[in-house]
Amino acid sequence: MDRDLVALLGFVGMFVLMALRVPIGVAMGLVGVAGFGALSGIGPALNLLGNVPLSVLTDYNLAVIPMFILMGAFASHAGMSRELFDAGRAWLGHRRGGLGWATIAACGGFAAINGSSVATAATMSQVALPEMRRAGYDPGLSAGMIAAGGTLGIMIPPSTIMVLYGIMTEVDIAALFAAGVVPGLLAVVFYLALLQWLAMRDGSRMPLGEEHSWGERLATLRALWAVLLLFLFVLGGIYGGLFTVQEAAGIGASGTLVIGVVRGRLRGPQIRAALIDALRVSSAIMTIVLGAFLFGYFLTITQFTQNAVDWLVGLPIGAYGVLALVLVGYFVLGALMDELAMILLTVPIVFPAMTQLGFDPVWFGVIVVMAVTFGMICPPVGMNVFVINSIATDIPLGRIYAGVMPFIGVDLLRLVLLCAFPGISLWLPGVLGL
Repeated sequence: MDRDLVALLGFVGMFVLMALRVPIGVAMGLVGVAGFGALSGIGPALNLLGNVPLSVLTDYNLAVIPMFILMGAFASHAGMSRELFDAGRAWLGHRRGGLGWATIAACGGFAAINGSSVATAATMSQVALPEMRRAGYDPGLSAGMIAAGGTLGIMIPPSTIMVLYGIMTEVDIAALFAAGVVPGLLAVVFYLALLQWLAMRDGSRMPLGEEHSWGERLATLRALWAVLLLFLFVLGGIYGGLFTVQEAAGIGASGTLVIGVVRGRLRGPQIRAALIDALRVSSAIMTIVLGAFLFGYFLTITQFTQNAVDWLVGLPIGAYGVLALVLVGYFVLGALMDELAMILLTVPIVFPAMTQLGFDPVWFGVIVVMAVTFGMICPPVGMNVFVINSIATDIPLGRIYAGVMPFIGVDLLRLVLLCAFPGISLWLPGVLGL
């Protein structure tokens, strides 16, 4: 049988299994092993199934993912997300739309100690959404801004998506983290500007909030020392040459635990809950990673990857035309797949093509992460939207999607700016000499 046809059937089979609600990692793994066996025989397929899980799950580089997830879980159960929101509410809540500003600022701050978009959205839904509803904010818009703010979790370092991209492409993860800082801050600024415009256009959707005294405002800042310390210690240690990214992840998780225990925020039940949350998320991620590796071996022997790279490079539409085509592909896949699966499945194909076309690999990593964030909030899937809907079950999905649409618009503007001016993301890595 023609190998290109086998590869095509493999993709069809994978999407059929996903449509039947088979977990994405399991679907990729089953198709990968079956396809490999169809082309190479049952013996090599069984060897692949026996060797790949061991090599993947014992890879030292991948240890950074569960450690950063554990860091975020400890931070969440220690109430650091609440402290970030309380500070934003005290300083900004009296403005029209101020609680929205506080929510976006808290999402950005929590993203700096948590590398997961879904975790950021879920945490802030429990912290900020009840406060905005009590203040009379439009429920759909409130949920939409949390869904959009959650995407900051994989843009502002540390980011599990950037870690995976760096491991797969052998691009320096520290450089990727640095390249994500300015675009992440730009996203915060754009979201705040959008909220200001929406408040001016229809103030009834975001009423004025309670004004706090200067003493109350300063008190909330004193509570933020733990978040600031963690952020500066982890990223400062990486860029100061004190430890590697993998060591930083472990130190960050340990530091968050110690700070939580010392402050009396993490006791036995909270620590146990954080460990369970981190184990659940890490297991899901590693299942997807394992499935993607198995599917990748299948694509390799079909020579689909190399053929796809040659096809992309040979298109007569120029480098930026190919980039636009790739981004459209990410938007489409975002409606069908988990963000991790998208990265693991597509990067081996599009990365060689982009580098051959002359694009900077660090810059392209930021572009890929931004493209992936669209899938987190766009219909018909939008993982962040579904997470918020599972917490606030009385807010229909349609209203949440309507609330998130303006944020998708400014995200598209930000993506165009980053494509037109690569220096926005490459400036900080250049300053740091990465």
